[in-house]
Amino acid sequence: MVLEREGFTVLTAKDGRTGISVFDTEQIDAVVLDYAMPGMDGGQVAAILRQRRPDIPILMLSAYVALPEEVMRVVSVSATKGDGAFTLVDKLKELLQAKTPEGRGGSR
Repeated sequence: MVLEREGFTVLTAKDGRTGISVFDTEQIDAVVLDYAMPGMDGGQVAAILRQRRPDIPILMLSAYVALPEEVMRVVSVSATKGDGAFTLVDKLKELLQAKTPEGRGGSR
């Protein structure tokens, strides 16, 4: 809801496999993943997404303060759930701004 209030179009998935399917079929500008998901964890999903489209920013959201090194190698940035919604929004905006040469980020 916070992201939608900030003007983002948000697509959701109930688990990693569904998220990969959405990623493969929709126009995506950035991905926000939860590390702890049913089935595949966010690190596994991030690795698959990174192989398919290396240019897409991936923000890993987690309750854990420290994520495994192999996860941090495939994501663009991480945030902890304790950081709050505005930190998440700010990090996502920074990722999208850095992605575009004109400094204008996408919104999906």
